[in-house]
Amino acid sequence: MTTDILLQPINLGEIELPNRIVMASMSRARTENAALIPTPLQAEYYQQRASAGLILTEGTWPSREAIGAINVPGLFTEEQAEGWKRVTDAVHKAGGRIIVQLGHCGAVSHPDLLGGSLPLAPSAVSVNQQVFTPDGFHTSPVPAAMTLDDISRTIGDYANATRLAQKAGFDGVELHGTVGYLIPEFLSDAFNLRDDDYGGSVENRVRFPLDVLKAMASEWRPGRVGLKLSPAVSMGDFRPTAQTLPTYEHLVAQVSKLKIAYIQFQDSDADFAGTPVESLKDGTAGYFRKFYDGLIIANGGLNRGTAETLVQAEMADLVAFGTPFLSNPDLVERFRDDVALAPVPSRETWYAGGAQGYADYPARPPKRFARQTDRKADANQT
Repeated sequence: MTTDILLQPINLGEIELPNRIVMASMSRARTENAALIPTPLQAEYYQQRASAGLILTEGTWPSREAIGAINVPGLFTEEQAEGWKRVTDAVHKAGGRIIVQLGHCGAVSHPDLLGGSLPLAPSAVSVNQQVFTPDGFHTSPVPAAMTLDDISRTIGDYANATRLAQKAGFDGVELHGTVGYLIPEFLSDAFNLRDDDYGGSVENRVRFPLDVLKAMASEWRPGRVGLKLSPAVSMGDFRPTAQTLPTYEHLVAQVSKLKIAYIQFQDSDADFAGTPVESLKDGTAGYFRKFYDGLIIANGGLNRGTAETLVQAEMADLVAFGTPFLSNPDLVERFRDDVALAPVPSRETWYAGGAQGYADYPARPPKRFARQTDRKADANQT
């Protein structure tokens, strides 16, 4: 393997990618319309970053019940699919590939976002996380425990969103299974207190994400479906437990049998010493390699040097960057030409607003630079 390993092509399931650099999902809260339809500005934003081997969209709601923040797009209506078609057409015209990430916030929501209804979750246990509502931040309440009908309907919502993703022209779909949202809640023995087929044993707690993946794959094909996991990441009161690693090991082994396109593993920058997930201190992707025989995307705290090392060591096949893509729409070209990265933009422009800090960055790199190899040198660029 050569030092330009990140620029080498790879097949991700059924999708041919020109390089191994993935633009990670990042919520930018620019969908400022009641119907949650992607806008022309969002099409411009994604098109600017089309040189990435693969673009993963911001987390996108597969149903109205899934909503957990304002100004985030959905993919549960025909109108939303048409809005996303504008985005995928723009990306494809620029030579890119784009997958939509579908996510349900579960307990991490608020009645103000749900027409007065309580959020749905595996059990009535609050995550106690701040939620961005039309009236500002509010703490997520104790959710309503999902009935079996709720679970069945939610699985169907993911299948419907996958159908709409094809209509919208996406290259694939990714199941959002990270932080403290619905999928991790089902996997957690602290937040899933059910005593039916979806709770209790490890086998039962992994049933929901497996059922969702099967529904998504049956609506399209396994080679068009991905999964994102973050077993070490905390949110509010949501924390790893002694059951976290055994649960995720079983899940990943079962997902391996489904032959989906990939699993993306998100790392945490927290200190794992003395925690139930201390074994992940050297990297989540590498740890789970022995449980999964498909392609792996590594995500979290990477710079060019550490990303190359992961791929060269075969701990990951692709690498995802988030923050660097905010102010470097031409990140791939900058890596290719050894050019300095633009500084991380002000957080004031990360969420909500118009083009400023979103689609107004110059694409031409200003100067050359010495390649970074120390992960800590730009660990804030995740």
